[in-house]
Amino acid sequence: MKQEIAREPSRGHTKLQVSSLPFFEIPHQSRLFVEYQRDPASLREFYPNAAASPLQVRSFVPDVLANYTTDRQELCDALTEINSNIGAGEKTFEAIELLRDPDTVAVVTGQQTGLFTGPLYTIYKALSAIKLAEKLDQEGTKAVAVFWAATEDHDFDEVSETFLIGKSGEVIRSKYMPEEYVKNIPVGCVVIDGGIDDIIEQIFAELPNTEFSAEIEELLRTSWSQGTLFGNAFEKTLASILGKFGMIFIDPLNERIKRLSSPVYIDALARSGEIVSSVIKRSRELENKGYHAQVLVEEGHMPLFWLDDAGRRTALRKVGEGVYRAKGDKREFTLAELEKIAADQPERFSPGVMLRPVVQDYLLPTVCYFGGAAEIAYFAQNSEVYRILGRPVTPILHRQSFTVVEPKYRRMLDKLGLEFLQLFDGLEKTRLRLAAEDISPETATLFASVEETINTELNRLDQSLSQIDTTLAENLAKRRRKMIYHIAALRKKTLLALARNDETAGRQLENVFAALLPNEQLQERSLNVISFINKFGLNFIDWIYDAIDLEDKGHRIVDL
Repeated sequence: MKQEIAREPSRGHTKLQVSSLPFFEIPHQSRLFVEYQRDPASLREFYPNAAASPLQVRSFVPDVLANYTTDRQELCDALTEINSNIGAGEKTFEAIELLRDPDTVAVVTGQQTGLFTGPLYTIYKALSAIKLAEKLDQEGTKAVAVFWAATEDHDFDEVSETFLIGKSGEVIRSKYMPEEYVKNIPVGCVVIDGGIDDIIEQIFAELPNTEFSAEIEELLRTSWSQGTLFGNAFEKTLASILGKFGMIFIDPLNERIKRLSSPVYIDALARSGEIVSSVIKRSRELENKGYHAQVLVEEGHMPLFWLDDAGRRTALRKVGEGVYRAKGDKREFTLAELEKIAADQPERFSPGVMLRPVVQDYLLPTVCYFGGAAEIAYFAQNSEVYRILGRPVTPILHRQSFTVVEPKYRRMLDKLGLEFLQLFDGLEKTRLRLAAEDISPETATLFASVEETINTELNRLDQSLSQIDTTLAENLAKRRRKMIYHIAALRKKTLLALARNDETAGRQLENVFAALLPNEQLQERSLNVISFINKFGLNFIDWIYDAIDLEDKGHRIVDL
């Protein structure tokens, strides 16, 4: 059931209408995620420090601070360097100085470094962390918001495209691939070439031209310029968009950050066998209870990747008793040799998905992490890694989740008589339903009459044939199904013909799906924030920030 909530944003807008939709009503949500949202305490065997509400994470602050051993001054010096390089604002450096205090904790989130910041949920993650840090501070707990830019990931295809809404309401796919891209290098190391200028030019040719377009285009051209590293461009864009909020950015590829990570790398290597066996056992436990294991971990797995001489990130594997080798590399190492390399050259290693949160929370005094549904799922597995490495398990909270409905799309929904939840039926089924509602009474009656007549006559025939030979009745049953199928197919074609005849309603429906459920998934999983800040300027960020309600665990519909 949806609850109407009015919001009075403090900056740049008059009123937002916000309603909430439980995730269990949205298709394709995992059982583990839905149950975690409903009652995280019921899953404590997988999430030892699950918090029922965001502000409850305050109770973990003493434990976080007592177990934090990283040199804060070294860390903050590295953060100052990283954030200076991306042009972060004054409030970010004030936050870094606050983090130097021994009683300050971090509210952390992170995301892959996507093209032009990637999907909208990247922004929602950041704003969720910022909001909670602000709330904790108001409650007397010193806290800063930190964004972990996942520059070490090496699947460039996954981050090289993004989607926007064009001036005609269609979905625009924008993809960028540098000419000299080296496969499997960390995405943060990909060097942007001149081709990015053509991508940006094409985007703004297809987007509606507004009073904000020139400013937003300049923002992209400044951040995504030839010679810039892909990871830095991502961080620069986020810093520009979120600068007023004082968010701190951390880049794990930074040399100082790598040196600070060395002890946890060494520890993870030394305990790699125990980590792997425990995560495999946890995966089985999840599956035995009817949940899914988000990350596949097999025997021989290692919690760290190897960066070869060309900078490519490759999987380390145990290939024999006490022998380890990176994929595609003939060199073999003992565990002691790998530990020594981790001590002397930590830049040779990169944590895998099971270890990355532990590294992050070793570096930062993390009081909680904001993630998506998939991250919540894999935290059920990697809580074992925290345990084995003697680290307090970080509570994970689901980021705020939004679908933003512009006024014109709300008018279209109202005109078509549609609720947001009905869109999950899909475009074709929705089109057919609307056409069925518009079908002439005579045509509808005719189809119903024909189906009834056919069934009546076939029933008479069935009774007669059953007395002659039962196999004849069985044959009739098969043919009956075919007849009914063909009548239904004809009805569907009739409905589609009616839908095509109403071109205006057809375009409106397609535009609604493009804007609210692009690529047949939630808007936040496809669309880029540029679609909105091009129309509304950076006020859009303020509106979303003001719409955040950390106590609401549903998917929230925001009417602008």
